[in-house]
Order: sequence, then structure tokens, then C-alpha cells
Amino acid sequence: MNKILIDLQHISKSYDGQLILDDLSLYIRENEFLTLLGPSGCGKTTTLRILGGFETPEQGKVMFEGEDITKVPPYKRQVNTVFQKYALFPHMNIKENIAFGLKIKGKTQNYIDDKIKYSLKLVNLDGYENRMPDSLSGGQQQRIAIARAIVNEPKVLLLDEPLGALDLKLRQDMQYELIRLKKELGITFVYVTHDQEEALTMSDTIVVMNQGYIQQVGPPEKIYNEPENAFVADFIGDSNIIRSTMVRDELVNILGVEFKCVDVGFGTNKPVDVVIRPEDVILKEDESGKMKGVVSHLIFKGVHYEMEVQANGFEWLVHSTKCFPVGTVVSIDVDPFNIQIMNKPEFEDEEALKIDG
Repeated sequence: MNKILIDLQHISKSYDGQLILDDLSLYIRENEFLTLLGPSGCGKTTTLRILGGFETPEQGKVMFEGEDITKVPPYKRQVNTVFQKYALFPHMNIKENIAFGLKIKGKTQNYIDDKIKYSLKLVNLDGYENRMPDSLSGGQQQRIAIARAIVNEPKVLLLDEPLGALDLKLRQDMQYELIRLKKELGITFVYVTHDQEEALTMSDTIVVMNQGYIQQVGPPEKIYNEPENAFVADFIGDSNIIRSTMVRDELVNILGVEFKCVDVGFGTNKPVDVVIRPEDVILKEDESGKMKGVVSHLIFKGVHYEMEVQANGFEWLVHSTKCFPVGTVVSIDVDPFNIQIMNKPEFEDEEALKIDG
């Protein structure tokens, strides 16, 4: 396990009297690709700006390798930031853009030339030294912004929605590029996005945020397969979230029908929320499933069909490689391992915190 590089301790921050981060604590390990994920206004960019030194928290500390850097200015931190808007200097060519930070640090021309060559090779833009920023595509400009950041040899690279302005295909290509870069450079990446697919594709660790609070921290597989609350389940991919009753250990009543599950410790006859992913709903043409339903909606999505199935007063979302036309009478089944049980919030404001976007 890599050592802890950054430790955010009880960070609070507000703007114009509105609390943006509320007692947030989080640690980031060396050589980790950590993604801050959440809807607009959840506090993820504010967290990044505090890490970069562009904002100072009202409470709490930013610890870097055991040293308090809460009030250290950005240029004195071993951190570089890549913004969504690239922030390249339009009047400078690519070589001058990349060299800017190194010149400020007083590096020799030979050192700077070597670094420019190395960084352009790393982002697959050899020979672009004399081009101007406006002659490059969005994806190429983004790579130059990354090259400019990495020549300064930061221990941490902060990326604030850097792929947001790119089209889908280019965005996917750049995701693979960033994974490759992180492996080659061996530095810590802290990445901000509201795109769930991006987070699941690239991250070692995902931090799901909502309304200034951390909702869940974990590897992508755990965040997707074992969401800790309804907000995470709903925000990460599609989900069927159903109010249900835990009959006893390993048995849950969903919409009046008892299903076996693998969860224990929720009590007897207790109200719970059940999460079932659309790809885990099994549709059958005979009546061997647990629950009878009718297909009410059908869309072809390329790799699968997306269907809505009305069953026991609930509209089930189903993904399947098999097509069931609208009007088809089906039965529904779910493998016990694919039924995720969650405690219901005890208070109404807790429910709002977890479900409000």
C-alpha cells in the first residue's frame, strides 16, 4: 500500500454565506489516480482549488507529506493544475508555452530544451514546438496543457474537468492517454469530473460527493456494485431503487414478493432500500421468474436493449442483449448476489442529503 501523500483534515469552506464544504476529511495516496465525482455544486472543484492553493479553507488543514501547506501559495506547492479551458498563452508558440514555468524557475536553456522534447514525446506531439495554440485541435491543446504541467515535475497533477470541452471519441481517446501518462510518470493524479463513465474508466479510487459531503470512497468496482446509499446508487450508472422490507437475514420482500439475497444484519421485518442494476434483472418468457410483468418501452442501445417493464406497480429498468418487444408478458428474476440492500435514512434531511442532486 502506497504511503499517504495528501491529508485533508476537517476542511470547511463557504461562499457568500453558503456552505460548500462541511468538515471534509480525505487522504490521497502516493501514485494514486483519485477522482472527485459528483453533480454541479457538490464541492469537488472547491476541494481541488484548496489542494492547489487557489482557495484557503475557513477551517481545517491541508497536509502534504506530513507538512501543513494550508497557507502555502500555489507556486510553492509540488502541485500543478490542468484546467478545462487549457489556459494556453495565445501569443506564445507551443515551445514557449511549455517553457514558461521553467523559465520562471531560472532553469538553463539546455535543461528547458530537453524537458520540452521529453514532454512533447510523452503526449505524442513530437515536432509541434513552433506551432501556435490556435492551429491545434481541442485534444491537442489539452495535451499541450498537460505537457506544460508535467515539465515542472510535480508530485501531484490536479485536473479540473480537463476533457469536458472535447467530443465523445476524443474524450475516450484522452482517457486512455491519461491512464498511460499516469503509469509512465508515476505521479499522483487528482481528477475532477461529473462524468460517471470517466470516473469508472480511469480511477484507482473514486470519491462521490454531494452537497459538500463525501458520500462514499472506494475503488470503481465497489462504488458501482456496492453503493452505500441511494444517492450513490442513482448517480453511478442506472439503478432500480425499490422500497422493500428485510424479512430476515438473506431474505427480502420486494414489492410483495420474497427474494433470497446474501445480506445479513439488517434486522427482522425492517424497511430497507434495495438496489438492482438494470443488467442484473433477468427477463424470462415463461412464468419461472418470481414476478410477472409486461414490457412497456423498448430502445436499442447498440450493445444492449433498454426496456421498461411494469411489474407489481413498479417500472423496472432492464438492460438485456435479448429483445423483448413492447407488450410481451415476461417474468422477472434476480440472482441473490445482485440484490444490494441499504439501510433507509433515519431522518428526512438525511434522505434529502443522499437523494437530492
